[in-house]
Amino acid sequence: MLDEALKGEIQNAYRRVLDGLELTPRYGQRLMIAEIARTLAGIEVDDAGRRVSDEHVCVLEAGTGTGKTLAYLLAALPVAKARGKRLVVATATVALQEQVLHQDLPALKAHSGLAFDYALAKGRGRYVCVARLDQAMDGGEDNPTLSLFEQALDSGGDDFQTLVQSLGEAYGNGRWAGDRDSWPEAIDDAHWRKLTVDHRQCTNRRCGHFGACAFFRARRDLDSADVIVANHDLVLADLALGGGVVLPDPADCLYIFDEGHHLPDKALNHFTHRFAVGGALRWLRTLKKSLTELNQALAVQPTLARLLAGLPQAIEALEPKLGEAFALGHRLAGRPEGLGDGEEGGQHRFEMGRVPGALREQADGLVTIFAELSRTLESMSDILRESLDPEKSTGLPREQAEPWLPLVALLHGRALEAHALWQAFAEPDPQGEPPRARWLTLERFGGEPELTFSASPVSAAHTLARSLWGRCFGAVVTSATLTALGRFERLQERAGLANRYRYQRLPSPFDYSRAVLSVPREAVDPADREGHERAIIDFVEALGDDEAVLMLFSSRAQLRAVEKGLSPARRERVLAQDRLPKRELVERHRARVDQGEGSILFGLASFAEGIDLPGDYLTHVVITRLPFAVPDDPVGATLAEWIESQGGNPFMRISVPDASIKLVQACGRLIRKEADQGRITLLDRRVLTRRYGRALLDALPPFAREIDGVVQGG
Repeated sequence: MLDEALKGEIQNAYRRVLDGLELTPRYGQRLMIAEIARTLAGIEVDDAGRRVSDEHVCVLEAGTGTGKTLAYLLAALPVAKARGKRLVVATATVALQEQVLHQDLPALKAHSGLAFDYALAKGRGRYVCVARLDQAMDGGEDNPTLSLFEQALDSGGDDFQTLVQSLGEAYGNGRWAGDRDSWPEAIDDAHWRKLTVDHRQCTNRRCGHFGACAFFRARRDLDSADVIVANHDLVLADLALGGGVVLPDPADCLYIFDEGHHLPDKALNHFTHRFAVGGALRWLRTLKKSLTELNQALAVQPTLARLLAGLPQAIEALEPKLGEAFALGHRLAGRPEGLGDGEEGGQHRFEMGRVPGALREQADGLVTIFAELSRTLESMSDILRESLDPEKSTGLPREQAEPWLPLVALLHGRALEAHALWQAFAEPDPQGEPPRARWLTLERFGGEPELTFSASPVSAAHTLARSLWGRCFGAVVTSATLTALGRFERLQERAGLANRYRYQRLPSPFDYSRAVLSVPREAVDPADREGHERAIIDFVEALGDDEAVLMLFSSRAQLRAVEKGLSPARRERVLAQDRLPKRELVERHRARVDQGEGSILFGLASFAEGIDLPGDYLTHVVITRLPFAVPDDPVGATLAEWIESQGGNPFMRISVPDASIKLVQACGRLIRKEADQGRITLLDRRVLTRRYGRALLDALPPFAREIDGVVQGG
């Protein structure tokens, strides 16, 4: 339970922060602090300090204006310190991560009276590898084969050497900390891949540059930090490696997942496997050409000589099988001759994730070969890594082993990913469980045809339940939108959150009756595409000249058609997505409002969540149609098929709840501060005519309502 001393410490820190920052206490914020402190302080442990309680997770929906960042920091930090745990704050977006790191934590440290240190955690791939930078500055001559591989995998370009010299100079004199994000200009992906390593390629303490390593310098800061700021992707990547690799062990962590509604999708991305046939054939051909150099450099060690001797046979077995998979994939996609002239790409999804027998047979064969190749490359990597340790004798001098480890580790990673993909195509799905989604993508790469095989689970719930909620000491999941249709079931289903965890919707400080939700007479059913488009154009033409408007479209095609259909005078008022970068559009919109002019922003889904325009900068949000996602992505479509096969209704189980979340987010653009007011217009009549419409409206905040011009109250 929350003892009196800890309770007093949290309350005292809260008072000091309110006074120091001249903030008004908010009811929802106080409730949030109490709920988090109660949950985390109430976690039961055994004599060894291991968690035995199952009520260690709380899920809190806290709308804009609650002040949730300060609430979770104030509540969780004293509990974490009292229990000897580390607090990991994970956000979904860079913007929130920067806010927590550069605004909220410094403010808390300055005013709360709590003593703590904090640090930013990033994955190894965000930091330069000093060994590779050093090699690149010397022209990369130490290992011509590695350069050859990088050319085959990623083309660098002429300006690579200029970049390398600038990076090397700035790192050497301390002007740059070695992380990609702090370099003042964007670094091209192909260039950056040549300058960083993954966990397989890194030699850690055995590296000659370990003392100057940017990643391990940052890790040392993490080791002493009470609060670690990360993102969802890094937490998931760490869990995928077994946990405790980049971040502390999950059992020693209290996690805060802010923007928690993104977590299920982020998790799905981590468990998706892909294999590009053309890309694999390219690296296999390059490996074949490089065998002479590999033998000259490494075959002095007997085990490496034996392993290298088996590689030609593996490559010879793989190349024709991949050629067959390439041809079969095109036939199954209905394009035996490949993409037609002018055709950019295509996709073929296997219904219910079921792979045809011929392809499953091929996948079986490829699993065996890639398993063998992975084992060979792993054994080679292990020997090369051991050769860097002065206390171990492998018979291979360090100076011969070190240049080749990055290449062998890179190939090992590629072989493992290939093995995982083909295994996902070869093995049947467990009975009674949702199938994996499996699909083919046809495209062009450098003018050449490319075929990519992909497989993904349709839900991350099981994995999150096991590897995250089951392993962590405690966790808080929070966001402004966690419920769908007013309930937590959809999030529980997608994120693997158990019923026994604590769930609460916190009251908002806003008076939503200051805003009017309108479904006007002009609202049309989007099934009448031309009529709907015309109605939107007429509505935009009739907007007041001084209004600050955000119009949200569900398709780029409709956005462009409406923009094109406007009169020249009205079109001048429009700032449309993709015409300029998002930040530039928002800045121009603000400038117009500051000058007393009207401005109309046209945007797609990303504008429904990531835009903050308080006060006069936004007085009218127009939602052109209900935000139903068409489950045409392979994962969503496969899940919908499975639900239907079980007698369920995928539209009511997935589409309507997900649309509810998006509708709440879109409406949430209007009221950002307590004094905000304005109008939300929905130009989709289905909200009045379909049976799900009432549920969607009831899940919205209590706006005043105006239906067909008649005010209905809040």
